[in-house]
Amino acid sequence: MATQQPATRPGNPRFSSGPCAKPPTFELSKLADAPLGRSHRASVGKAKLKDAIEGTREILGIPADYRIGIVPASDTGAVEMALWSLLGERKVEMLAWESFGAGWVTDVVKQLKIDAEVKTADYGQIVDLASVDCTNDVVFTWNGTTAGVRVPNADWIADDRAGLTICDATSAAFAMDLPWDKLDVTTFSWQKVLGGEAAHGVIVLSPRAVERLESYTPAWPLPKIFRMTKGGKLIEGIFTGATINTPSMLAVEDYLFALDWARSVGGLKGLIARADANAQAVFDFCDANGWIANLAEDDATRSNTSVCLKFTDDRIQDGAAFAKAVAKRLEAENIALDIGAYRDAPAGLRIWCGGTVETADIQAMLPWLAWSFEAEIAAQG
Repeated sequence: MATQQPATRPGNPRFSSGPCAKPPTFELSKLADAPLGRSHRASVGKAKLKDAIEGTREILGIPADYRIGIVPASDTGAVEMALWSLLGERKVEMLAWESFGAGWVTDVVKQLKIDAEVKTADYGQIVDLASVDCTNDVVFTWNGTTAGVRVPNADWIADDRAGLTICDATSAAFAMDLPWDKLDVTTFSWQKVLGGEAAHGVIVLSPRAVERLESYTPAWPLPKIFRMTKGGKLIEGIFTGATINTPSMLAVEDYLFALDWARSVGGLKGLIARADANAQAVFDFCDANGWIANLAEDDATRSNTSVCLKFTDDRIQDGAAFAKAVAKRLEAENIALDIGAYRDAPAGLRIWCGGTVETADIQAMLPWLAWSFEAEIAAQG
C-alpha cells in the first residue's frame, strides 16, 4: 500500500485534455517573431498563415488536392461550418458515443431539423460501424475526447461511397494516422494534440467535399462566418490564408512553433509514438491495479490521447464524489492538474497522453494517483 507520498514528482503537472500541455521546449520568447499589430492581410500575415496551412499538410500527410482552412471558433466552429454548409443533400447518419458527438446530433436534428438516422453507444463503447451505410452522409468523431474511445480503423468506410464522411478529429489529429482517402471533411483544433493556443479551428476538405459545396445550396440561411462559397464557387482565399475573420497572429506563431517542434520529434510518426508510450504507461498501471480500469471496454478502441479511467473498488461509497476528491487531492499537491472526467461523462478521471506530454511525467504521476486513491479510501472512514 502506497501510504506515504512518492518521492518523485512530475516535471510538468499539466494533463488537461484541452487546452493541452505546451510542447516541452516552449518558452514565450519563441513567439517573438509574431507580427503583432499587423494586419493578417499584409504580406507578413498572409505568409505566416500559409506556412501554418502547408505545415499542417506536411506533417499530417494531407493530399495536395485537399483544401486546408483556418477558421474561427476552434473545432466546434469547423464542425458546424461543415454541418450547416454540406448536409441536407442526402440522408444523414449521425454516430455518437460521447458528449461532443451527441452535440453534433443536437445541431443536426434539433437546429437544422434534418431527419437523420442516429446511432449511439454508451460511454466506453462504440456503435456498430459495420451497420453504417456510406451512401448516406456520415458524421462522427474519430476519437471521443470525453469517453476515451476511438474508431479502430476506417475499413467500414466504402471507397466508392456516395455520401460524404464528416469527421471531428480534434483529439486524433497529430496523434493518430488518419486515412485521408476515407475522410471528406476533417476538423480539429491545434489546442489539442499540439498544445497550441485556443480559439482557432482547422477544416480539411476533400475534392468530393468541394464538389458538394459548389453544387449544393442548403435550404437554410448561412451566417457569414460559415460561408465557404460565393457565386457557386469555393472561396479559395480561405484555404490559402485569407481567413474568414481576423485570426490571432500570436496564436498562429504559437502553432508554427508547435509544428517546428513536431518536426523535431520525428513528425507524425514521432508524435504517435510519444502518445502511444504515454497511454501505454497508463494502461500498464491499470493492469497492475485492480481498483482502476480503462473506460473503453474494447482494447482495440482505447484512445492514446484522452485516456478515460473509472474506479472499480467496491469500497467506494459515492463514485462521483470520490473521483472529484482524488483529482482535487492531486491538484492540491501540484501533481496532476485538470484530470477530472468531463462533466457529462461517467465519474472517473481523464489523463491527457498526447505527444506534448513527457512519458516520464506520466510515470511520475501514477504512483501519486495510487497514493491519492488510498488516502481517499481511508478518508471514507
